[in-house]
Amino acid sequence: MAIEQDASRTEQEERKVLVARNATTGEMIGELPVADEEAVLAAVTRARAAQLAWATLSFQQRGVYLQRFRDIMLDRADAIARIISREVGKPQIESMMSEIIAGADFINYYVKHAEKMLADEPIPLHLLKHRKSYLHYVPLGVIGIISPWNFPFILALSEVITALIVGNTVVLKPSELTPLSGQIIIDMFARAGLPQDVVQIVHGDGKTGAALVKSGVDKICFTGGGATARHIMRAAADTLTPIVFELGGKDPMIVCADADVERAAQAAVWGSFLNCGQVCASVERVYVHREIAEPFIARVVELTKKLRVGNATGNADVDVGSLVHERQVQIIERQVNDAVEKGAHVAAGGKRPEKLVGPFYEPTVLTHVSHAMAAMREETFGPLLPIMVVEDDEEAIRLANDSVFGLDAYVFSTDSAHADRVARRIEAGTVMINDVIASYMAPETPWGGIKQSGIGRVHGGALGLKEFCQVRHVMGERVRLPLKRELWWYPYHQSQVPLFKGIFKLLFGRGKKK
Repeated sequence: MAIEQDASRTEQEERKVLVARNATTGEMIGELPVADEEAVLAAVTRARAAQLAWATLSFQQRGVYLQRFRDIMLDRADAIARIISREVGKPQIESMMSEIIAGADFINYYVKHAEKMLADEPIPLHLLKHRKSYLHYVPLGVIGIISPWNFPFILALSEVITALIVGNTVVLKPSELTPLSGQIIIDMFARAGLPQDVVQIVHGDGKTGAALVKSGVDKICFTGGGATARHIMRAAADTLTPIVFELGGKDPMIVCADADVERAAQAAVWGSFLNCGQVCASVERVYVHREIAEPFIARVVELTKKLRVGNATGNADVDVGSLVHERQVQIIERQVNDAVEKGAHVAAGGKRPEKLVGPFYEPTVLTHVSHAMAAMREETFGPLLPIMVVEDDEEAIRLANDSVFGLDAYVFSTDSAHADRVARRIEAGTVMINDVIASYMAPETPWGGIKQSGIGRVHGGALGLKEFCQVRHVMGERVRLPLKRELWWYPYHQSQVPLFKGIFKLLFGRGKKK
């Protein structure tokens, strides 16, 4: 459910206070100040002033602050997981596993490797041998990060980490649906002794985000929906502010004829219903070879019906919690109704749980689906798994690529060489073989999509770090020649023409009469 303001507040107070709520129950769990345009500009100004000193620190010195943050985070892991779970509605074990543990690993990785990754890169010159050339990387300045609600801690923290270790300062705007998960990041950096204004936070809705985009930051890093990304891109174009976007997808899973049915079924269920399906890399459509379709579908349905759905913010053992707000439930209902009207069969789920109050929807499996249905073409972001039977790999590949999205994709086969051949033909930023979603947990690997799934990459070792750098080129002298001027400098003389023709012949074998 969307965050609402207290009805008792005056109009002026409503504009200035953001109410954080438990996603499942609607209970108010905190209040935070809303940053208007003036406050956003002030934060960016402070961040720019702080950046100069922050950038002069060595990688090791900056890493000390990140390691302190890591230690504080691990000490407070239970409390952080509770906050995340209450704001999103997910089980605390998911918050612990996919957000806190991943955050600690990201810090360890970049503190250890960032300096080497951003070392000067020599450029061998094939012709101007008396010259030397190299690239060096410097921080951009101030990075504006607009983070989403589905993984509100790690998706903000991972980008903050990479921006900071390079030498940038950060202004973070978390989702208005999960503001406390963003605020605890700032609070822990303060406890870690991070210099003042190196990381700041601005709370609010789209107006606050729009103010950050046009505030003069040196880059915007946005994770969210395509419609918002288009608004950001238009606004960023006015100042030529660079952007990096991660925009979700409609991620396909191909189950080949020789796949391990049990592993593929287990992966499909977890990959579709993790975080109640609110994962940009969720398995949102499956193409299974007819030869194994019957046992695969039967096992998926069996596993799905065993999932325990409930209030994940309590003490009960729950596999799938609530969605983050009612709007997501309505999207699922629309897609399921559309599919059923067009001939799909509901093999599991297909409705709101009768005994649960809040934004819940049963983990749902659809069969007899086609690409004429919204469930196979539009991003769902909820616990919905449509399965389509195909005749061969060629049909599966064609259908997998028949999408405006291209974030992640998954291929299941017991033949590694065959799986690799299929994977190479899938139009996606990442293709995993015999696994799902987990590539995000590896900071060495890039994260981002093609088509309408995004622009640029985060993580990926040096690739992710360089998203937050200026790339500068230096060309110098390898050997100092006793020349007062280069051959091609002024003044020009016609007598030089034969000399240059001789050079052409020497270098390129040109100049001979045919």
